[in-house]
Amino acid sequence: MIRQSQLFLTTLREDPAEAEVASHTLMLRAGLVRRAGSGLFSWLPLGLRVRRNVERIVREEMEAIGGQEVLFPGLLPREPYERTGRWEEYGDGIFRLQDRKGADHLLGPTHEEMFTLLVQDLVSSYKQLPLTLFQIQDKYRDEARPRAGLLRAREFSMKDAYSFDVDDAGLEASYQAQRDAYERIFQRLGLDYVIVAADAGAMGGSKSEEFLHPTPVGEDTIVRSAGGYAANVEAFTTVPPAALPIDGQAPASIRATPDTPTIETLVAHANEHHPREDGRPWTAADTLKNVVLRLTQPDGSTELVVIGLPGDREVHDKRVEVAFQPAEVVPATEEDFAKHPGLVKGYIGPWSEAGAVLGEASTTGIRFLLDPRVVDGTAWLTGANLAGHHVFGLIAGRDFVGDGWVEAADVRAGDEAPDGSGPVTLERGMEVGHVFQLGRKYAEALGLKVLDQNGKLVVPTMGSYGIGVTRNLAAIVERYHDEKGIVWPREVAPFDVHVVATGKDEAVFAIADRVAADVEALGLEVLYDDRRKVSPGVKFGDVELLGMPTAVVVGRDAPEGLVEVWDRATGERQQVRIEELAAALAR
Repeated sequence: MIRQSQLFLTTLREDPAEAEVASHTLMLRAGLVRRAGSGLFSWLPLGLRVRRNVERIVREEMEAIGGQEVLFPGLLPREPYERTGRWEEYGDGIFRLQDRKGADHLLGPTHEEMFTLLVQDLVSSYKQLPLTLFQIQDKYRDEARPRAGLLRAREFSMKDAYSFDVDDAGLEASYQAQRDAYERIFQRLGLDYVIVAADAGAMGGSKSEEFLHPTPVGEDTIVRSAGGYAANVEAFTTVPPAALPIDGQAPASIRATPDTPTIETLVAHANEHHPREDGRPWTAADTLKNVVLRLTQPDGSTELVVIGLPGDREVHDKRVEVAFQPAEVVPATEEDFAKHPGLVKGYIGPWSEAGAVLGEASTTGIRFLLDPRVVDGTAWLTGANLAGHHVFGLIAGRDFVGDGWVEAADVRAGDEAPDGSGPVTLERGMEVGHVFQLGRKYAEALGLKVLDQNGKLVVPTMGSYGIGVTRNLAAIVERYHDEKGIVWPREVAPFDVHVVATGKDEAVFAIADRVAADVEALGLEVLYDDRRKVSPGVKFGDVELLGMPTAVVVGRDAPEGLVEVWDRATGERQQVRIEELAAALAR
């Protein structure tokens, strides 16, 4: 057993000022971790016990499907990542450094390249496949805004697994085995999850799914319908309306709209001075908003793009980031506008008085991309590229076209699911796992080939499967806590039973010593609060804060053979005879 008087543990009564979410607050207060720097944490004994329990569950499920564990270094050479293009693609998102000889290295954000090279070195025949390897290791990403404790850190622990198969059918089987194992892992961790279609990002590949844990503190948005559709917001695809006939529509007209640089002022002015012929009021949905963005590629080159979308929608940060990855996307600056006088801020539109298309090189040379809702035949109120003027009745497909389409607008409850399963709802969620079908991207880039059954060299196909160990630990705390502290699920709790001796009577402490030893003899892990000169109130506060599933309180009734069994999850307390304690703990 572990005696609390000897445990390297200091609990905090007050919430730390730097903590933003419940998991961050409680992990600091309960002495699981301590802040070492921005997005960096030191792990203390109690926290490590929970972390190892999470790792144990992950290992058991990975080994159950034939996964074999390896371990790579965290410090990696540049060359493999350069060969796959990710040295540049990651941009500022990774830690780069040089050794004393000037050779470039990085701190590993993920290890596709290293797994691929290892298999290339040791596997030469289809007879050695299928193969699944995994590791549990710390990863490093230079987060621009580390926040929420372990939920968005710069150093974090992940399980990453990689499957290698000769053909696509093998990849499907490996992918499904991992997917099933993930479901078992999250069920054992006690975490609800939604499996959603996801964007592959810098990982590349074809099929990509995320396991999202619904939680108000999540940074992701789960988009799903009652009919079974589920995706994260980045992967959602808009259902465009049907095109409308162009013939017979009135010609567009430019009208003076002074002091209307925003959608709100434009709609108000239009309703007051240019009422619609059909009698209904103008709304933001009738306007075409044109948003100017600056893209910076990993090589440092930049370009401007204009996105045309309905005025009642906003450009969504994550969706636009995915749409233009690996470029960094930021709003155009005043300097950008100064360099392009054809962009009249507040009055930008896809049409000029001469009828020129905004995206044509003959006008601005700037790409003009349209939201999928801007279909042929739809009429829009939008900027005339002339200060104080807008175009009324501008028809898509007649008066303007785009240079392409882009999924950049926000998604709203009530939007139609792309699979026809009905309107969607939105819910906040936290990514706790991600599975990819990488295909042959990394194998081809790094020259991995094996001999097939016919003696011909073929490129194997790969899958990649990640679970954030430390993030899942934080997610468990977010899910399992109350106003008094953590309430650990039994399978991940640092100890099974918290035995607490109260009062000053040495006879009570002697009985508590025997009780703690007896409980340990049952095969349970015991934290024994044997501290003298600590009040019962403080000890009970630690019971609630530290959150072991069960506490056994040995107090003033102990000389009469009675102890109290306290269920932390339900709050139920019952007095039992010491000789009946084993039966009570087994329930």
